[in-house]
Amino acid sequence: MSGGKQQRLRPTASAEKSGSSQWVIVAPVSAIDLLKKAGSGPLFTRLRNPSTGQAALYLFSSDAHQLFEVKAFCEEYRSWFIGQTVQSDGRLFFAIPVDPLYFALFFLLKAEKEQGKFQPLDQILMDEEFPSCAMLLQCPSLSQSIRHIAEEKEIGCRKFYKYSEEKTLKWLKKKVDQMVKVLKDRNQRVGGRVQAATFISGKPITDATEEVYIRYAHGLISEYILEEPSIALAKYLRLPEIASPPAEPASKKRKLSSAPVEAEEDYTKFNTSDLKSKKANSKMSAAQKALTKVDKSGMKAISSFFTTKTKATE
Repeated sequence: MSGGKQQRLRPTASAEKSGSSQWVIVAPVSAIDLLKKAGSGPLFTRLRNPSTGQAALYLFSSDAHQLFEVKAFCEEYRSWFIGQTVQSDGRLFFAIPVDPLYFALFFLLKAEKEQGKFQPLDQILMDEEFPSCAMLLQCPSLSQSIRHIAEEKEIGCRKFYKYSEEKTLKWLKKKVDQMVKVLKDRNQRVGGRVQAATFISGKPITDATEEVYIRYAHGLISEYILEEPSIALAKYLRLPEIASPPAEPASKKRKLSSAPVEAEEDYTKFNTSDLKSKKANSKMSAAQKALTKVDKSGMKAISSFFTTKTKATE
């Protein structure tokens, strides 16, 4: 779409590796603007997920200046009609911008544990299993922001970097603060109990505290960093630890089941008089129940109208 920020893209080259001839993907226009160069175009590649270290699919823009994570929305029995063909892979992919500094943080932590010394950035961002990792060096935002998470030394004409926990925590806190602001501005419902939005006078009802917003934002940021800095960030934000609920006695525990939850005991057995009336009422019709509530003082029983008349004595 020329005027919009998103457009459908159907890659054909990289998709063949997954057994699909083409995909349908929603991506920002900046990700797919083609350069006037032979063989240029957006590149789908695999990198290490910065929070798990496992392989994941990412997208570099045509000029390799932007990085996007690729998310898939999948439903059963979905396919696409593309031109005169049917695409059996019915997944819908989304390209979402991601800060390449998260990847630099992953490799800085790795280098800190292995060597613990200053190194050039091109040596830090090396991955033999995923050589496309070197393309991160082409992202201007990474070279401009690396000082937020690393100490920097310049020797001659080269710069050397080393992981800095203090700088990293300050940078991550700014990320959390920005996320909290966005959540509040959008009236995003946060917390463990996310309910359907209810509006009164145009304002959504929410009982979320500042701590809930910060904890929620911390959880979102933690999806892009390793567990170690995530724990350190929680302490830096002074988030209290969530106490786990006390375990129930074995006799009180229920097994998970799809069956309806029922009371384990019939507590009405202790109320014998109520139980008798409930049993009696359970056999009465609605009209009969309503009649029992009528004030019958001064009324004759209906049977009195059908009594046998006594004969007068002669």
